[in-house]
Amino acid sequence: MSSVDTRLIKRVSIADRNLNRTRGMEVGIGAFAFLFSEMLQYAQKRVLGIQDLERKLNDFGYRVGTRLLELTVWREKNSKRETRVLGILYFIHTTVWKALFGKQADSLEKNNDPLISKYISVPKELSQLNCNAFLAGIVEAILDGAQFPSRVTAHSLPQEGFPLRTTILIQLDKEILQREEQLK
Repeated sequence: MSSVDTRLIKRVSIADRNLNRTRGMEVGIGAFAFLFSEMLQYAQKRVLGIQDLERKLNDFGYRVGTRLLELTVWREKNSKRETRVLGILYFIHTTVWKALFGKQADSLEKNNDPLISKYISVPKELSQLNCNAFLAGIVEAILDGAQFPSRVTAHSLPQEGFPLRTTILIQLDKEILQREEQLK
């Protein structure tokens, strides 16, 4: 058997790879920026306004979030199902942020320069567009998947020195707040 034949035999498809082995592998920022920009262009061609575009980005993020939750919980050695609001927010703040950005958030309030919108230049006619709706979709999917139904939105709140500052607003359903009261 030649060396070419042995290389072909040893090649394993991406579906057959061990999920824990890919933990340390990261995607380059250039590759991420290119894929995200292509996703934006794809969505922009299929919507009528900025709100529709943000909703579409939120939907894309939701799809990513459901898979990210499954993968993150599977990779965690001592994971447990969170039943409290504070516990799931801490999980998002630490574990999910680390999986997404390589580090946990300093504070959800202080994460002023999100990577998602860092390399996006928006034309003037779309100046109200907040690309972090994608991130809001990821957070919403994680909360929904953990049985905390909610509506998550991203809002631009620029400050001096942080023109891309975004706040992620989480509106939990009333039943979650009632459940939290019962657990006290």
